[in-house]
Amino acid sequence: MNASAIILSGGKSSRMGTNKALLKINEKTNIERIRDTLKHRFNGIILVTNHFDDYEFLELEMVADDYPGMGPLAGLHAGLKASKSDVNFVVACDMPFVSGELAETMAKLCGNYDAVIPVINGNQHPLFAVFKKSVAGEAKKCIAAGNLRMKQLLDRLKVLYVTEKELAGFSQAELERVFFNMNHPEEYEDAKKWAESEY
Repeated sequence: MNASAIILSGGKSSRMGTNKALLKINEKTNIERIRDTLKHRFNGIILVTNHFDDYEFLELEMVADDYPGMGPLAGLHAGLKASKSDVNFVVACDMPFVSGELAETMAKLCGNYDAVIPVINGNQHPLFAVFKKSVAGEAKKCIAAGNLRMKQLLDRLKVLYVTEKELAGFSQAELERVFFNMNHPEEYEDAKKWAESEY
């Protein structure tokens, strides 16, 4: 499929107290799990980070934010700007149960839309989503205007919102696991317990 994947690893992990991307689950760091899940489904993977030394072991293309300290929107901008693909799957580094199948399904839905955003249990997930490369320009405008919330970007785009109904090939339990993210130490413990069942 002519699409790339972009992993955002720019958060401060302040609630976790340590770098979420490098926490280990079943002997692999969280970010290795994401890389290994996506690498066979996308043309390439770009890692957006301002700490290249921490991630050299991944052997991925890395880019830094043009607008450090401006949150996920700046990471999205940097990743899309660097991508060579028109269609890009974007994911945050704190989601240990990423589904390559779901990522690919969403990328195929992009068509004439600027973005494909999942809405699970009524919550939008713009950090497990698909964006066209052209969205980099709109993200830049939002940052320049001080509009740093992802919703403020989405309001400017032609978006396809997909709910559980459109993703009927995936069970509710699967979706809840895919969209689980680790922000607190107890969530990391939950993730480790869940991951034990993978073997």
